[in-house]
Amino acid sequence: MTLLWIAFAVLLLPALWLLVLPLRQARKLHDRQQDFEANDTSAEQNVAIFERRLTSLEAARERGDIDDARFEEDRLELERSLLEDTQNLKRRPLKKYTSGRFVVPLVMVSVVAVSVVWYQFQGAEGDLMLLETRREVQADPDASLAMYIERMETQAERQPDNPNVWSELFPLYRETGQVEKAANTLERLIDIEGRVAPLLAQLAQLRFFMAERELTSEVQALVDETLEQDPRQPTVLGLLGVHAFDRGEYETAIDRWRRALANIEEEETASSLREGIRVAQRRMGVEPEQADTEQAQGPGIRVDVSLDKSLADTVPDDATVFITARDMEGELPPLAVVRAQVSALPMTVVLDETNAMSPQASLSQVQQTRLIVRVSRSGQATPQPGDLFGDLDGVTVGPVEEDEAVEVVVDRVFE
Repeated sequence: MTLLWIAFAVLLLPALWLLVLPLRQARKLHDRQQDFEANDTSAEQNVAIFERRLTSLEAARERGDIDDARFEEDRLELERSLLEDTQNLKRRPLKKYTSGRFVVPLVMVSVVAVSVVWYQFQGAEGDLMLLETRREVQADPDASLAMYIERMETQAERQPDNPNVWSELFPLYRETGQVEKAANTLERLIDIEGRVAPLLAQLAQLRFFMAERELTSEVQALVDETLEQDPRQPTVLGLLGVHAFDRGEYETAIDRWRRALANIEEEETASSLREGIRVAQRRMGVEPEQADTEQAQGPGIRVDVSLDKSLADTVPDDATVFITARDMEGELPPLAVVRAQVSALPMTVVLDETNAMSPQASLSQVQQTRLIVRVSRSGQATPQPGDLFGDLDGVTVGPVEEDEAVEVVVDRVFE
């Protein structure tokens, strides 16, 4: 933090120098102005102009060009003009060049004070303290996870309203088995950030496992609140899949986990869900390798997905593949989504109601669909420049036949 304040001081120095600059030039400007006023001949020039015009006016009267009444009128106008010009040239006496100097130090102090106060409210001093704490622990030869947690708890006392402190503490408590502290930390984070779906989902999951995988009234309330905000929230869908699996409702568990897979970006979590799906399929007496291609529920589509050979070397094997079915008009959410990896290509998948992301949008609602296959290097669900894709329009939705499949080749680059 000392370096930060030194940097602020260095940045303020040019501003303070600019404020002092007028003081350094005040005497020189005062002398120039005084000299100008002392040698100003504007009044004499105006009088000379007046006299020349008056002489011309008298000569015109003598020639008979104007009468006495016109002469008096024009002379009065000249006198009035001279008077006005002379009055405009009157100046107030110059003040001393030292007058008003006290204002500059006040402005300088105000600039520094306002800058400091503004940073206190709008800056990220608290986050810099967290970074400094992390570095201190990493540099300590006796560093340990317990020491890091202790330092972060100290920061939480100093910065009770900084959400980043609680975001740092929550996984630390969870990983060290301090689940009650983890739950309290998450609740504090929700108080600060608001009741947003991702945080509510994490709290629901934590309370679910704390209750020994029971869907208590508290957990159910959190689940309902989360799904009301985001029906595709993967953490909650994964939790509901676990609950269904424990009760022997394997088809429901598979449905929940598949819907969660369509929205998960972390490969480790996705692998766990895929393993859970395979276990549930074995419990149902279905061979896992046949489950995706033979166990269609309701109307669907069998899809052969492959990657163009010319693009095969441009993406890693662990890049994510999104296989999506959408309505032809593009007005509904995705009707079905399957997630895989490039290493699995070429592959055959069946899209049906089990792959639906919500009950309100599934393949049973349409007769034709558009298939889109996208390869994402980042694993993000939102298309990014550089992603690979292939699509096929007007695919008929109906009973899934084992020997009938449509082919989609990933052969283009998303710009």
